[in-house]
Amino acid sequence: MTAIGVAEAKRRFSELLDRVADGERIVIARRGVPAVVLVPPHEEAASGARPAPVGFASLAGALAELPELDEILRAVAAARTGATDRPGPDLG
Repeated sequence: MTAIGVAEAKRRFSELLDRVADGERIVIARRGVPAVVLVPPHEEAASGARPAPVGFASLAGALAELPELDEILRAVAAARTGATDRPGPDLG
């Protein structure tokens, strides 16, 4: 696997794409820290592995499966409507 800096990757992007198409894996590093890995598309598809979502994406995915989500959102909206910490928006 080859490592390359961001600036050099920008200058040689087309060449890097050709090398990846030939099966090479290339790590692009920002300030010496690996940021992304370029891999051939067939390699990603063959593994079938996708990284687990992190941060808000993982929360949103988990909430989508929650059967009580609509009820919870209505309760939150109702609580915010009656909140006195700030005025509600003027929608009319």
